Formats: sequence, C-alpha cells, structure tokens
Amino acid sequence: MTDHAPEATARLVADYDRNWHADGSARSGAPKWAKYRANMLSEFPSPFRGGKDRLAVEIGKFVKLINQLRPDADGSALLGEGGPLSFSYPDVKNVKVSPEMGDLDAVLGEVVKMFDGMPNWGSPLTMCNVVPQANIAAIVASMLGQVFSANILEGEYAWNVHRAELETAGMIANLVGWNPTQAGALYTWGGGGCWMYGLKYGLTRVLRESRDKGVRTDAKVICSQQAHYVQHNASDWLGLGMDNIVQVRTHVSTNQMDADHLEEILKDLHARKVPVAAVVCTMGTTDANAFDPIGRVRSLLDTYPNPPGYGKAVLYADCVVGWSWLYFRDYDFEANPLGFSERVLPVMRKNAQMIREIVHADALGIDFHKVGWAPYVSSCFVYRRADDFEKLMSRGADAYLQARTPYNPMYYTAEVSRSASGSLAGWATLKYFGMEGMQAVLGGILETKYYLYNLFSTQPDLVCVNPDDTGLVTLFRVYPEGVDAKLQFERELKEPSARADLLRHNELTEAVGDKLFEWVRSGTKIDGRYTPYLSFTTGFRNTEYNRDGADPEAVVYALKSFPMNVFITPEIMHWVIRCVRAARDEVMKA
Repeated sequence: MTDHAPEATARLVADYDRNWHADGSARSGAPKWAKYRANMLSEFPSPFRGGKDRLAVEIGKFVKLINQLRPDADGSALLGEGGPLSFSYPDVKNVKVSPEMGDLDAVLGEVVKMFDGMPNWGSPLTMCNVVPQANIAAIVASMLGQVFSANILEGEYAWNVHRAELETAGMIANLVGWNPTQAGALYTWGGGGCWMYGLKYGLTRVLRESRDKGVRTDAKVICSQQAHYVQHNASDWLGLGMDNIVQVRTHVSTNQMDADHLEEILKDLHARKVPVAAVVCTMGTTDANAFDPIGRVRSLLDTYPNPPGYGKAVLYADCVVGWSWLYFRDYDFEANPLGFSERVLPVMRKNAQMIREIVHADALGIDFHKVGWAPYVSSCFVYRRADDFEKLMSRGADAYLQARTPYNPMYYTAEVSRSASGSLAGWATLKYFGMEGMQAVLGGILETKYYLYNLFSTQPDLVCVNPDDTGLVTLFRVYPEGVDAKLQFERELKEPSARADLLRHNELTEAVGDKLFEWVRSGTKIDGRYTPYLSFTTGFRNTEYNRDGADPEAVVYALKSFPMNVFITPEIMHWVIRCVRAARDEVMKA
C-alpha cells in the first residue's frame, strides 16, 4: 500500500470526483474506463423499483427469440432448424476474447443460436429418456435466484431464501416418514453429487480419522449390478478407489438386488473384519424401475455390523428416479379419487409399497430435474439425522464469513458457495404441484406408457421386453416381418441355443435406434411427418442363462420410449410404431 501526503491524497480524491456527474454518469473529460463504467449501469438489472429496467426489456426480447426456436405444432422434436453441429472439434476452442465490449443483443442472439438443433423436451415426439420439460413455477423461481444471486452457503447471503432448502428437507422427510425437524437437505450438482455425499457420509462415519489423515483403509461400498455408473465416479474422486466397490447380483426377472447374495458378502466381510462404508440401494432404476429390498438390507446391516473400532455403515437410497412414487404413499387406491384406470392402479400401488421402504435409509438422493419436472440442476441430498451428518462433516469457522442465522451449511458442504436456483426450483415444484398435481402428472404418464404397451400386444413383430416393470419407460424390440416377436424373444431370453439369434436381433435393435436418431437429426419425414425421438439401451438386462454377467454379449438390447411430457397423445404412440417399422425396413434393405 502506497502512503500519500494529505495534499496528494486530497488531489486524488478531487481527480476521481471530477469524473462524475451527480447521477453517476461520466463527464466528457473522464477517462475511458470511467465511461465504460457509466455505460455498465444499463448492463445490469436495476437495483431500484420503478423506471425502465433493462432486464425486463431484454427478457421481453428474449421471449420472442425463444418462440422462434419452437417448432410449429407439426414440427420436429428439435429446436430451431436442427441440422448438424455448427462447429468442428477441437477447432471450436480457437477463439479469443474481444478487446472491446460487444453488443448485448448480438451476444444474446448468439446464445439463441446455440440452442438450434437441441432436443425440445416438451415436444410430443420427444421420448428418448427421463428428461422432462421443466414446469413454469420452477423455471420462474429458479430465475429469481439468478437475478438476485442468492447464495445458500450461509444465512447472511441468502436470508429467507434458504427456507427453500430447509422446507424441502421437511416436505421430503414427511413424504418418507422421517421426523421433519430432525432431517436435513442439501441441493447439489446432480445425482452424482448426491451419490458422492452419501459415500462421503459413510466414509466419515466409518473411518473417523479419514477427515484428517485421508482414506487409509479399504472400506467397501456395496451396491447392486444395476446401480448407476456414478458409483465409479464417487469412489474414484473421493480417493477410496473403484476396486473397493462390491457388486451384488440382481435377479434376472426383476433387476432387484439379491438379498441372499448380499448376506453372503456381508457375512464374509464381517468374518474378515473388513469395514463397510456404505450400502447403496437403488430405489427405481432408470430403465427397469427396480427397487432394491432396502428393509431387508437394513436388517442385514444390523446383523453384520462393522468390526469394533469402526463406525456404523451408512445406508444410502439412490432414488433420483423413483422418489416421486412417494406421492402415492398414502393414496386411497380403493376410493381412487383421481380415477386412474384399473390397469395402472396395481402398478402405482406396488411402486408406493416399494418406495415406502426408504424410511430405513440414513440418506437419499432425489432429482427434481428428472421425475420432478424442474430445470437443471435441482438434485437434493436428504439425510435423516441433521445432527449426525452436519456434526460429522463440520469444519471450523472462516475469518471473513460470519454465522448470522441458525442455518450455515458452508461449514459442512463440499461446494461452499451454492446457487439457490436449484433449491428454489425444487421447492416451487413441491409447493405448486402439491400431492394431487404430481399424482395426476405421474399417473398420467403411466397411463400413456401402458397405452403403448397395449398397442404392442396386438402387433406380431413387436414385443415389450419389460412388461413386468412398473416404471414410466417402455422397452421393446422390433423383429423382421413374419417373425413372431413374442415367441422369438422368449427363446432368446431363456435358451442358450438362441444366443446367435439374440446377437443378430440386438444388432437390428441398435441399427433401428441409430436410424431413428439419424432421421430426427436430419429432419427426415415419413408420410410427410417428422419422426419421433426415441433412444435405445444396450444392456437392459442379462439373459436368464447369463445371470452372473460372465458373457458380456448375452444381454438384451431394446428400443426405449420414455413419455415424460404431458403433450404426448395416443395418436403419437401409433406414429411411434409406424416409424419404428419404417426404420426397421430401411436398415434391413441395406
């Protein structure tokens, strides 16, 4: 720091004052930086009420540009004009920052162009994955977090806004059956963030010295064969190592964790005095909607506790997809007040019964941006005992941050600074949809799914390969014309002698999926209409003669219809069948 004589300091103050008019605008003789600064007053939202706000003006312009991105009612499943990528990789990175300020309208125009060709998640033709269109309440609430930069690292920088996170904890805890005042919640960067929090909770509780000395013990993380691949991300990034993941077999018919095999694993680890950091139960897998038997898992963990000197393993429920079935936890299936069909009532009842068991978990992860119809990113890690988790994970105070309110998650979160946009989106969805709103949307999608399933049952060349699954996705295979699809698939699933047929028809399935994707991207029309945006899976389940997964090729490929938005109609489902057949015929001619 430079010291100045009083006279010199006074001159510096006077020189600065001469740059400005009383209203903050720059004088004509002011230096260039001051003129830039004065112009910047119109480049930020007004902090004051009344007057002309540039933000409101630009949002108005932007809404018009957004509308230009949307297709006509009979348009494709893509935004804008579609087509190939507008850049080449890695040349796209050869770009420099302009030496002077740009034009706001031009910059925002470029933003809009970036969305050209992106999937339109609200289109009735879009049913490729569990990626729904966001609801308006969540979008607007999330945007407010951006406008005013609410930071939920601590109460001072969020004030009442952090109620969104606290009330989310209470609402989800009440849905689960936990004590709401004892529970806690953290909005984080995605389902992977929830997984990582769950594993870190386990490592800290089981290996107490790991906070200071790092992970020095090969504690195990146990999950099923169907668990999400983020298991590897979390164990890798936390320094535990992917070799410490132990996978439990799953039942061929249900994709559910085999509790008997889990007991064998726990019994062996217990006998060898090897600690378990966490057991992860997947409560609603993406494709099969499999729910692991978490109640039985809790009982087994109590039967085979960690050796003396280690803490209690954490039971984490990965329910980022399946969590919303909690809305049917107390639904009156006998009275059926929303009037769901007899076809879906037992399915919803089964899902509600299975998701009830997450009451046994220590923590769970949910994605509002999946089956919550909220914008990215709104994943929430919810824990049963706030006193346990927050005390275990707590760090010391920081010199430049002060605890002004009772809620200051900066002391125990991984991110520290966190935007409130995700919490506002999730909270707004919970508040706005309520119980019946979410039940209606979720149940309505299930009704649509089974409509497609019923259509398949009348088609000789098509077969649904997950008829017993209770989720929102329909997985199916199309066979060559003249082949009895249902009989052929049954053989391929159960008979080793049909393995060659399985592989050949897996190739056909993949080729059909690729052809449909090619048509969507290129804007190809069939009978004058755009084609649907579907996807496919290359390992929905193992064949029954490959339960242990020893044969990596003896798995079932399937096309995928995930009708995640409310704009899908019965007519669209008939169109899916028409286009799938057209794609099959096209690839078989090649």
